[in-house]
Amino acid sequence: MADKKQFSQKFSHSKGGNFLNFFILVVVAVFMVIPFVFTVGNAFKPLDEQFLYPPSILPKVPTFQNFLSVSSLMRESWVPFSRYMFNSVFITVVGTFFHVIVSSLGAYAVAKFEFPGRKLFFELVVVSLLFNSAVTAIPNYLIMSKLGMIDTLWAIILPAIGSSLGFFLMKQFIEQMIPDAMIEAAQIDGAAGWTIFMKIVMPIVKPAWLTLIIFSFQNLWNTAGGSFIFNENLKTLPHAMSNIVAGGVARTGSAAAVALIMVIPPVVVFVLSQSNVIETMGSSGLKE
Repeated sequence: MADKKQFSQKFSHSKGGNFLNFFILVVVAVFMVIPFVFTVGNAFKPLDEQFLYPPSILPKVPTFQNFLSVSSLMRESWVPFSRYMFNSVFITVVGTFFHVIVSSLGAYAVAKFEFPGRKLFFELVVVSLLFNSAVTAIPNYLIMSKLGMIDTLWAIILPAIGSSLGFFLMKQFIEQMIPDAMIEAAQIDGAAGWTIFMKIVMPIVKPAWLTLIIFSFQNLWNTAGGSFIFNENLKTLPHAMSNIVAGGVARTGSAAAVALIMVIPPVVVFVLSQSNVIETMGSSGLKE
């Protein structure tokens, strides 16, 4: 058994082992990137290439007609395209910002302060993670209705701010990455609670809230309003795009362009945040 372990370690650090690891990673990366490349290619395919079998990944005769068709359809809509865009951007930016702040503040309090009901509160948060969003749809609607927020953008933003996933992620990360001695030292030096949170806690847990930004952004960007918004002027971009997709076979090209338009912002946010997450994760391994 020991010989097998030694052989495995030697092989993994050898040139052959490094090449095999690299080869496996390349193969996995190719399989993961194919769906995105296919989505990009589909957006530039003319209508006759959309139904080819077997389908081609890249277009043979690239065209921008699909995007022109989407633009034409949006101009014909009685609600301006800019209004749909503003609603989606507002919901996504405001919801993500306050979700990160509220989750971080709550997680910091539960992770580093003692108060009655602390453990019970965290257990309730963990239990809430077990519930699917469909289960909480009716309670959410009733609460928003009582608050008078139906048919407002806040009906989507407020539930997103209180999402338990962000709280759980931040609490676990703060407990692991920030020793109590560091906070005690800051308090001895005269740092106030808000100063400690903003200048010590948040920079150290940067990987956690960057990851939280990615999750929250993707979730809010793809929301169509559901059963909370009925006013067409308050509908979001996914709702407008879904109307285009519902146009049938004739709009297959437009639907492909819509799919690319909707996937670009989350991909950009992920790419920009990924390097920071990896860099910070590698340099913030503090232990007491």
